[in-house]
Amino acid sequence: MIDKIKLPDDYLDESIDTDKDNLENLDDISLVDDNLDNNIKEHSDKSSEKKTTKKKKKRKSKLLYDIIMFILLCVFVTCAYILIKYFLDSKKSEDKVEELKALVDDDYSFDEEDLYSTATDAIKDPEYVDVNGVAVQSKFEAIYRQNNDFIGWIYIEDTDIDYPVVQSMYEEEYYIHKDFDKEYSQAGTLFIDTSCNVAAPSDNIMIYGHNMKTGKMFHDLLEYEDEEFYKEHKYIIFNTIYGDGVYEVIAAYRTKIHPVDYTGFKYYQFFNASSEEEFDNYVTTGQANTPYEIESTATYGDRLLTLSTCAYHDDNGRYVVVAKKVQ
Repeated sequence: MIDKIKLPDDYLDESIDTDKDNLENLDDISLVDDNLDNNIKEHSDKSSEKKTTKKKKKRKSKLLYDIIMFILLCVFVTCAYILIKYFLDSKKSEDKVEELKALVDDDYSFDEEDLYSTATDAIKDPEYVDVNGVAVQSKFEAIYRQNNDFIGWIYIEDTDIDYPVVQSMYEEEYYIHKDFDKEYSQAGTLFIDTSCNVAAPSDNIMIYGHNMKTGKMFHDLLEYEDEEFYKEHKYIIFNTIYGDGVYEVIAAYRTKIHPVDYTGFKYYQFFNASSEEEFDNYVTTGQANTPYEIESTATYGDRLLTLSTCAYHDDNGRYVVVAKKVQ
């Protein structure tokens, strides 16, 4: 029988130390693994957090983009609606004018050589009819019966200015956005200042009209900024229910509506001259503001016609054409 082998004590101690070292190494490895797991988990969490943040930012960006696109779409639709309505209103207004033209049998032709003639055969005697106690030129009877605010018809050759003119004695700007039938219209109707008396007549008849982007109403007045245009369009026809008239342009200029406390020249406040000096001041100021020279002028006692429309060179800008009656 073999005896058990007895190991030395120092050998056993050494073996135990070795085992302890191995165990410590295993603990270190386990700790490293734990740290590695923690790092991986931490990195994963951060990565997941970044992805979540990116998704949130992306969602916010998309939401902002959608909001901006919605606002732009609303602006586009609104602008399109306004433009379409603007042009449709203008079309409706022009269609009404064409209907009214058919009611007026008028001849705008004239001989320039006869304008300053004093010969009686150069002047046609108008025919009148009584309409509710008012003596109206017979050629305007039908249109006057449609609207008793009708005063006359204005015409400038080779332009789109060929319109009826009205005057409300109770509300000056009544027709600023109303058509001839007194219905809403962006273009409105050409109208005379309530301070003017067409029948008398006043020294100056003031007619207002819109400067339409469609090129209608008084838009073509701004063509008078060109001297060549003036030379080819010196005369304005304004026939009223009381009589016919040919007017020669003597001034065309830019100006504006001034504040109430402004003490300078205000073209829109001149209707009847209190003196020759006041009349001359109106004429000479207008001619001085005209960007080219016009030889023809007006003297105290002449009858004037002033056409006024909006201009956009200044806040409350206006463009004005002044003419004197020559026949």
